[in-house]
Amino acid sequence: MTRWIAERAWLGGDSFVSNVVIETDGGSIVEISTGQGHEDAISLRGIVLPGLVSAHSHAFHRILRGRTHGEGGDFWAWRTPMYEAANALTPESYRSLAGSVFTEMLGAGITTVGEFHYVHHRPDGTPYDDPNAFARALCDAATATGIRLTLVDAAYLASGVDGTAPLPEQARFSDSAIASWADRVRDLATFASPTVRIAVAAHSIRGVPREDLAAIAATAADLELPIHVHASEQPAEVEDSMRVHGATPIAVLEAEAMLGQTTTVVHATHATPADIDILAATGTGVCLCPTTEADLGDGIGPAIELSRAGVALSLGSDSNAVIDILREAQSVELFDRLRLGARGLHSPVSLLSAATTNGMAALGWPSGGLTAGVPADFIALDTSHPDLVNVEPTPAAVVMAATRAAVSDVIVAGRQVVARGPG
Repeated sequence: MTRWIAERAWLGGDSFVSNVVIETDGGSIVEISTGQGHEDAISLRGIVLPGLVSAHSHAFHRILRGRTHGEGGDFWAWRTPMYEAANALTPESYRSLAGSVFTEMLGAGITTVGEFHYVHHRPDGTPYDDPNAFARALCDAATATGIRLTLVDAAYLASGVDGTAPLPEQARFSDSAIASWADRVRDLATFASPTVRIAVAAHSIRGVPREDLAAIAATAADLELPIHVHASEQPAEVEDSMRVHGATPIAVLEAEAMLGQTTTVVHATHATPADIDILAATGTGVCLCPTTEADLGDGIGPAIELSRAGVALSLGSDSNAVIDILREAQSVELFDRLRLGARGLHSPVSLLSAATTNGMAALGWPSGGLTAGVPADFIALDTSHPDLVNVEPTPAAVVMAATRAAVSDVIVAGRQVVARGPG
């Protein structure tokens, strides 16, 4: 049993609570109380929050940071250096790279990451002796660094909405057939641990033929796993879907039973009002990745419309051009301000939930925040840091003023993995 005492903590309300005692045991929170005089408690000064969550990450994209920004182009042009980076990876190099990315995430207060994984095989598409060699490397990197991981294994079987075969540069992403993908995913169940879980994904309706989507949904249901899928990220994707299927990507996903309370649609940048109604009616969540969507020129999604419809929003670092979930939360509000010409559209509490508890739920973990019975993952923000000094400590101040630089302490599964301390 370990006891921590937070100078201030966010317990889910509109304000912070003082002198919160967090008792942990076996990697979980066992009791939350308030009070003074716990001499054996570890002191956490500043503001304590549930751990931040990147619900959508591609760790290998970190290679591209700063290298694709001076040449113009768009999302489709950006894919060329992305493929080059993907095809240079080995399981050994990816383990090292992922370890560096996960370490950076922990330093930024991210205690849980959803790694959307689609680099599966050798560059020519031939499986390794261990068909899950890359997945194993990612799980090993997460365990070694101490971050909590949901490995989101993505099927990737096509190069376009019409089901065209993968391009040569996409060969290592593909299992060739949906049955082969499902067999490989079943083996992944053995990778689960107290800090590692598995989820499944269709890369997108560009990456998975429509006729194979039902098999992904069935595999997820059989194994009781969450589903993730990129959808409506680009106008061309929506246009192609309308041309081929006579429906938007989100409508296609609904028709193929891919949506529901355990599904997260990533991006939804070009979701229509009818798409938003579908997402709300099915209980499907949406993961927004504002810094990546800006970096790639994807556009600004209908975040406040999704939120007002009752769609649960989570946040991701995606391409990891920026690793700062607090900045992602700020960007949700700021981008909507730019788009709509109004301020204060998202409540600070809703943005903190998107940055923390909603991400845990999207990744298949208990998501109650700082409460008994959930993973003992929490962080402290230094109120003496320039981000927050002389700022009234409120949820609004955290969302709109704090960045990763203010993170001082990080605890994952009851173990302190970052201990900078305040000042």
